[in-house]
Amino acid sequence: MSLDNAGIEQIKADALSAINASQSLDELREVKIAHVGDRSPIARANQGLAEIEIEKRAAMGKLIGTARANINQAYDDKEKELTALRDSRALSNERVDVTLASNRNPRGALHPLTLLTNEISDLFVGMGYTVQEGPELEASWLNFDALNIAEDHPARTMQDTFFIEPLSSGLVMRTHTSPVQIRTMLENEPPIYVICPGRTYRADELDATHTPVFNQVEGLVVDKGITMAHLKGTLDHFAAKIFGPGVTTRIRPSFFPFTEPSAEVDFFYNGRWVEWGGCGMVNRKVLQAAGIDTEIYTGFAFGMGLERTLMVKYGITDMHDIVEGDVRFSRQFGSGGR
Repeated sequence: MSLDNAGIEQIKADALSAINASQSLDELREVKIAHVGDRSPIARANQGLAEIEIEKRAAMGKLIGTARANINQAYDDKEKELTALRDSRALSNERVDVTLASNRNPRGALHPLTLLTNEISDLFVGMGYTVQEGPELEASWLNFDALNIAEDHPARTMQDTFFIEPLSSGLVMRTHTSPVQIRTMLENEPPIYVICPGRTYRADELDATHTPVFNQVEGLVVDKGITMAHLKGTLDHFAAKIFGPGVTTRIRPSFFPFTEPSAEVDFFYNGRWVEWGGCGMVNRKVLQAAGIDTEIYTGFAFGMGLERTLMVKYGITDMHDIVEGDVRFSRQFGSGGR
C-alpha cells in the first residue's frame, strides 16, 4: 500500500465504489468489513502514520482523516437508503387491506343439540304441529299432580327432583317438558298438535351416559278419534326422518302415570334395537285435569331424550363431549358461526 496522496485517493475510491454497488443490507455489511472496519485499507493507512516522516505526518493524517470521514458518511447514507428500501418493500409485500371484513375472531358453531332441536322442530312443523315452550322453574302441580303423579310417587323424592326452597313454595326445576303439554291443554281447545322441546333437570351424577341437566322433546296430540295406530305411524315417520330411511320402531308395554295404555318405544338402527323413549295414549285423568272432555277427545303423547338421540345418531360415546361446551366438538357437525 502506497501511503501518499494517490494511494489514499485510490483507497477512498475503492471504498466508495463498493459501498455504492451494494444492493442490500447484507451486501453492505460485507463492504463494511472490507472497507470501513478496523482491518480495512483506510484503517491500516491510519495506523501507518507512525512510520512516515514527522514533517509529512500532519498533512497525511489530515488526508487520511478526510478520506475516512467520506467513506463513513457514504456508508451511513447507503445504509439509510437500503433500510428505507427494505421497509418499503416489506410494507408493499405485507400490505393489509383494511377494507376487508375482519376475521380475527374464530367462528363459533351451533351446538349439535340446537341443530337436532331445529331439525325435529322443522319436521313436526311440516306435519302441522306447533312448537311450544314453557318455564324451567315450574309449579309442582303442573309438573306432577296434573300428570297423575301421586304424592308418594318415587319421582317426587329428593333423589330425582330439584325442589326449590322453601318447600312450601310448590316450585321445582321441571323434571320433564310434560308441564308444557298441560299448559297447552289449559290454554287451547282441541284439536292440539304440539311438540315441546326444552331443558329439564333431575338429580343425576354427570357420567358417560347421564347428566343432571338434559334436553327432551315431547309430542302431544289431542283430537277426535286418535288411536295407538296414529301414535305408531307418527313414531315410524319421526324415526325414519331422524335416523334414515328404513328405520322402524316397535312399542313394548310399560307404565307411566300420565298415559294409559303406556309403552316404551325402540327403533331398529345399525342392526340392533335401541331404546328411545316413552309413549302412550294420554291418561283420561290428565285430559280431565286440563278441562278436556274425554267423551269427545282422545290423545297420544311421546317423549325422547335429545342427548340420547344425538349420541345414537352420531356414535357419541361420552356425555361429557356434549355438555362441556368445547367449540371444537360443535364444529364437527358442520355448523357455521352465528
